[in-house]
Amino acid sequence: MKSFHIATLVASKYSAAFLAVTLIAVRGYAQDALPFPPTPLDSVVKPLLQDSTMKWPAEPQRLKEGAPNILIVLIDDVGFGVSEVFGGEVSTPAFKKIASQGLRYNAFHTTAICSPTRASLLTGRNHTRVGSGTISERAVAFDGFTGIIPREAATVAEVLHHYGYKTSAFGKWHNTPATETTSMGPFDRWPTGYGFDYFFGFIAGETSQWEPRLTRNRTHIEPPHDENYHLSEGMAEEALQWLDNHQAYSPDKPFLMYWAPGAVHGPHHVAQEWADKYRGKFDDGWDAYRERVYKRQLETGIIPEGTKLTKRDPTMQGWEEIPESQRPFQRRLMEVYAGFVEHTDHQVLRVIDGLEERGLRENTLVIYIWGDNGSSAEGVQGTVSELLAQNQIPTTVDQQIAALNQLGGLDAIGTAAVDNMYHAGWAWAGSTPFKGTKLVASYFGGTRNPMAISWPAGIEPSDEIRSQFHHVIDIVPTIYDILEITPPKVVLGAEQMPMDGRSLAYTFEDAAAPTTKKEQFFDNFASRGIYKDGWMACTFGPLYPWDPANNPERMQGWNSEDDVWELYDLRSDFSQANDLAAAHPERLAKMKKEFLVAAEDNKDFPIGGAIWTRIHPEDVVGTKYTSWTFGPNTRRMPEFTAPGLGKKNNRVEIDLEVGDKASGVLYALGGAAGGLTCYMDAGYLCYEYNLMIIERYTVKSKEPIAAGEHTIVVDTSLPKPGAPLTLVMSVDGDEVAKMTTRLSVPAAFSASETFDVGVDLGSPVSLDYAEKRPFKFNGTIRTVKVELK
Repeated sequence: MKSFHIATLVASKYSAAFLAVTLIAVRGYAQDALPFPPTPLDSVVKPLLQDSTMKWPAEPQRLKEGAPNILIVLIDDVGFGVSEVFGGEVSTPAFKKIASQGLRYNAFHTTAICSPTRASLLTGRNHTRVGSGTISERAVAFDGFTGIIPREAATVAEVLHHYGYKTSAFGKWHNTPATETTSMGPFDRWPTGYGFDYFFGFIAGETSQWEPRLTRNRTHIEPPHDENYHLSEGMAEEALQWLDNHQAYSPDKPFLMYWAPGAVHGPHHVAQEWADKYRGKFDDGWDAYRERVYKRQLETGIIPEGTKLTKRDPTMQGWEEIPESQRPFQRRLMEVYAGFVEHTDHQVLRVIDGLEERGLRENTLVIYIWGDNGSSAEGVQGTVSELLAQNQIPTTVDQQIAALNQLGGLDAIGTAAVDNMYHAGWAWAGSTPFKGTKLVASYFGGTRNPMAISWPAGIEPSDEIRSQFHHVIDIVPTIYDILEITPPKVVLGAEQMPMDGRSLAYTFEDAAAPTTKKEQFFDNFASRGIYKDGWMACTFGPLYPWDPANNPERMQGWNSEDDVWELYDLRSDFSQANDLAAAHPERLAKMKKEFLVAAEDNKDFPIGGAIWTRIHPEDVVGTKYTSWTFGPNTRRMPEFTAPGLGKKNNRVEIDLEVGDKASGVLYALGGAAGGLTCYMDAGYLCYEYNLMIIERYTVKSKEPIAAGEHTIVVDTSLPKPGAPLTLVMSVDGDEVAKMTTRLSVPAAFSASETFDVGVDLGSPVSLDYAEKRPFKFNGTIRTVKVELK
């Protein structure tokens, strides 16, 4: 039959374009290669216009009739035991609504960390296979850890775009290399370069909810000048506006919306009235919270009968170890977190209700993933500036409380003044009944996240929990399965790697259907494991997320071959409570070998590649440049691409003209939770080094600078990253101020704050001008020259 058609076509006088399209269709390649070939015109073309006929072709229908809209919701840093839907104590009306209108899953898994989970969710491949074995800020030059999703792993947005879907992404992206996030791009690894027609949110891994560093499509923008603006609320409004535009301009097209707010990742920012809903509810601490949640999970059937409550790791603090004087601080941190969770879920509810109001809900598939990993222990012992731990700056809880008291006490928690995160004990409690937290891939406390799926037009709701073992890589194959799309073999000329995921659509109609997924590979910061036919072999690795110092010496002396492995029979041990390694040494040995095979296949070598920059902080990604000349309007330069001011030896030279009593920022890097700023105030030259709120070092000239043209030099020297730094400021060659700090920030002041000239955008580095932000300089800056020495 194929030969007959081809011969007939060749013999005819059809256009070459039509022949090419038909040949592809005949061979059955229409879904194998994207984009689809152009549809030939139906016009009749003759030499004379009056003999020709113009006719546009009918638009090809690539999708089956009734293809659903798709909404993927991905909440950040919430564990298995947080939401009321899975036995927790935080109200989540949207999650509850989707669960009641659809299906609940209690054996769904993530990668234990943000960027890798997102890469796997969007591509259907294991995280290291697509270069995302760690967060983009810790990328290194090993194939599985570059932070670059390859073109050979097209995202679901890109594929659906070619099939006719309108696609949008809102919120946290965190899948662009940190060195490619400036306004100069390149943009091919931004959301719009990965198949999303529209993007609104932030590119980095986190941002302030009150003063976010926002991006719309390919343009960095500032949030509204509204002291009540909150990013999660703004995201809901933006999503609803996009839906209105969609209905106005393309009502016949289905849509894919990826709504990933970045909440409730740190900093935990929410209005006081939301936090106050939980005042007093956690007074008895995290150990008691776990007991209550565990009991409720058993009673409601969230976890199987016989499931054991796992014990707290001996290296983690118990509530009884917290001094009474520190308990109000620890309680308020959890109250704010809980309020933040409920507030975030309310914004999801606004989007879902918006679908109903627009008549779109019936045929919208909602996939609500409760967490990109387990609850986060990165707040360690409770903090007002979460990057203190990631910079390995030693502090005490009393220091945190003292710094907080300078900002208004407990009521400052949740405000823009701090980047607060709760004690790791609360994260452990949020992962009830499992061991571990975010960053731990060996235990389900880091990887097992609740999920609910609802599609009124296509899935019958059920109270029976789905317990089939599945993973975030299975979402894309599920979508393709529902749409009857064959994963393409070639996209934009790039030959596609095979899918790692398997569709879970078979679970929609049968809660008791046997799990079809036979194997799943896990690794995060060398905490790793392998699931195989109901068994899990795993090992913890060298990184303890709740360790205040994350002892670099322990990592430097670590050898992956010396790790002790554990073995669990998940068929009877839902929570990984009973280690069977000693009872089944042969099975464990076999599974360890199978892990190495899977790791090599998934580009996970060297084992522990993700901890390279913790051992070698000098290799943290950053700019290749050593000198810059900035103009007066340099804005929004991400810290990972900016000069290493405050962290490296450098010289800044400012050529400017000032009027009488000049005021305003000359340059600033970072924000309220940590950074540095050089500014003028009523003619005085000032400098502040904000050491993550805990310590602030300030200095200013003894005399005001006279009106006129001047050259200001700021010279910074330090023996090594993290060491005390000495700063000298001079005007026209004369020294005017000098100071030395006790410590310095070795890695980064923030995840998303920026370097700015002439203003301090985002959250203000200094409290001195916080009420005047962005405190634009009222003189004339000609150039700011920076030289790394």
